Amino acid sequence: MKFMKIPNASVLALVAVYLVVGVFVLPTEDYLWRLTHLLVVLGIGFIMNILRLVGAGDAKFAAAMAPFVARPDATKMLLFFAAVLIAAFVTHRLFQRLPAFRRLTSEWESWENRDFPMGLALGGALVFYLVMAAIRGA
Repeated sequence: MKFMKIPNASVLALVAVYLVVGVFVLPTEDYLWRLTHLLVVLGIGFIMNILRLVGAGDAKFAAAMAPFVARPDATKMLLFFAAVLIAAFVTHRLFQRLPAFRRLTSEWESWENRDFPMGLALGGALVFYLVMAAIRGA
């Protein structure tokens, strides 16, 4: 939010977590198929970035998240994302108007940028999905 950028190191770290942990927690076939999720979402994100629908960092982050989502849960994940996107947008705009919070975060570029920091919603949606999957699996 401060720089309106998702660092490549963060994206690579998320992919690395999947590559390392996935080997131990998923059947080999699922592990490999989920890697295709990364490629498909990256391709879609690339096209959406060219069309200026999403930022490059958002596209990369969404692609890095994709292997964590089981294919049968894709619709659930999109619903999580839609709900979190609305909540994140409203929350961001409300906090933007709070003088005390603005003083604490005056250097945040997201306050002045016309674009919404989509990484806020993407990260939140992934957290909700993973919590739901952990509860369901327990």
